[in-house]
Amino acid sequence: MVLECRLAHNMKSGPVRGICQGGPNSDQRIALGGRCRYNPPMVSKLPIGLLTAVAVQVACQAFKVVYYSVREKRLALSWFVSAGGMPSAHSAFVTALTVSVGLWEGFGSSVFAVACVFSVITIYDALRLRGAVEHHARILSMLIAKHPDVPAGIINTRLGHTFPQILAGVCTGGGLSVLAWWTLRHAQAL
Repeated sequence: MVLECRLAHNMKSGPVRGICQGGPNSDQRIALGGRCRYNPPMVSKLPIGLLTAVAVQVACQAFKVVYYSVREKRLALSWFVSAGGMPSAHSAFVTALTVSVGLWEGFGSSVFAVACVFSVITIYDALRLRGAVEHHARILSMLIAKHPDVPAGIINTRLGHTFPQILAGVCTGGGLSVLAWWTLRHAQAL
């Protein structure tokens, strides 16, 4: 079967004619749905897109610890498991996953479409729904402070994100996933 595709080791921008061969577990291009696509490397039997997204999530949470420790002038380890703050780790995670899937599987693939829809829902939830919940939690905390006789416990007010926090998360997730993809592609070319 002769298809138009770019070979994995060919970094030229123009397409070349080649024969797509190899199985689903090979590092060669494989024929899929009448098109050639590169089968991305697997690390520890996990897709590289998932590993990239998890690494971005951990990096964002670690950044929050450093950022808020400097800002609050004390070690703020609670930000490592916090749902709010700068940047939005939720937005960074889903953006990194979506961009990685797009880069490795193709932006026209069904997997990319599913990842994109998942990302939009998650980002919308972080901004609108969880933002509203955070706003209500702050109001409840103020009411509880005015009425100490009401047994309400401690209410978490770090739940949602502002638009700049989400934008920072999207840029971080997209940028780091492109960097990971570029690094892996060039490492394979050596």
